[in-house]
Amino acid sequence: MAVATPDLLPDIDSDTRTDRQPPYAVILHNDDFNNFDFVVNVLRKVFSYPIEKCVDLTKEADETGRSIVWTGALELAELKADQIHSCGADPRAKNASALGVTVEPLV
Repeated sequence: MAVATPDLLPDIDSDTRTDRQPPYAVILHNDDFNNFDFVVNVLRKVFSYPIEKCVDLTKEADETGRSIVWTGALELAELKADQIHSCGADPRAKNASALGVTVEPLV
């Protein structure tokens, strides 16, 4: 004798799935005012990266004009950019301002 079992799983409508948010990048822009060491120290403070990685990222920004220093969710990318801005300008540099960073979607 066969026993009928009811469907325990609800029907899933494929149109109700949520799309994943694309990753965002925090991009450090080169400037001619803040000292190299200051930029490296800001990256170490905000991201806790090893000094070697901070030096490489700073060199890339210096040589190409920009460097992707972090990728992830939009809210965290905005937080990281704000943290970089909050470090201010290099107090030893003349005419310096806070480091230039932007948050852009990775495509």
